[in-house]
Amino acid sequence: MALHERGVGQPSVSLGRLVRGEESDVRGTTEMSVLDYFEAIERSGFPGINRQPRRLVRGHLETYLQRIIDRDLPDVGLAIRRPETLRRWLAAYAAASSTPTSYTRILDATTSGDGSQPAKTTTIAYRDHLTQLWLLDPVPGWSPARNPLARLQQAPKHQLADPALAARLLNLSAHTLMTGPGAPMAGPLFESLATLTVRVAAQAAEARVGHLRTRNGDHEVDLVVEGPDGQVVGIEVKLAANVSDADVRHLRWLRGQLGDDVVDLMVITTGTTAYRRSDGIAVVPLALLGD
Repeated sequence: MALHERGVGQPSVSLGRLVRGEESDVRGTTEMSVLDYFEAIERSGFPGINRQPRRLVRGHLETYLQRIIDRDLPDVGLAIRRPETLRRWLAAYAAASSTPTSYTRILDATTSGDGSQPAKTTTIAYRDHLTQLWLLDPVPGWSPARNPLARLQQAPKHQLADPALAARLLNLSAHTLMTGPGAPMAGPLFESLATLTVRVAAQAAEARVGHLRTRNGDHEVDLVVEGPDGQVVGIEVKLAANVSDADVRHLRWLRGQLGDDVVDLMVITTGTTAYRRSDGIAVVPLALLGD
């Protein structure tokens, strides 16, 4: 489930209306804090477990991951000779959440304490089969159909099906994301939660979701939603309550490149109030975004 499907708040901004160019009045407030978002990450969007005690949630997530390794992958024809190697690769993939890190670097991070490393062909098989099972759900690189942009990178952004799975693979909790050694993953996993929410809402709007990054990295947009008629909504995700001009520079660039094809621009935040900036860009707390 996306965040707006979990009953943790009352969405006041519709992504579908943004895509159709109909959501000019952006408003609403929420009491969700940064810690509340981290708890939503830890508890997952799986409807059968996300309201259970944390210890049971952790156990269910571990069981789910182990079942994929022990049963689901063999059922689709992939024999796992060294389950611990696959687990290490999954943890390396989880650590790359919300980034276009190359698969070569993920493979390098899979090296065990004794220096052993799985073969590249083995990890390609992991990737392909785990994507087939919907455990991996990468965000593809995006390019506009009507107004092609040059120099765009097509590498996907890495995402698991639910950020709770990434947190579990990395042994992270809401507490460690907030104050502990997991703090470097706080931003990427918040973006994972936002991505899940945007993708669910975009599906209801018959829209596709990608990310945009130029080859030299001078411009990037976290999420680009393209509607059925080619209309574009650019989205940045910020683990912050306040938005500065620097935070929207890539959105402004996108609007300058695509002109009228861009029907709206938005920054998703951890703040408490939805509003429009003077430049027309919407600022929307994640808890207020729905379909």
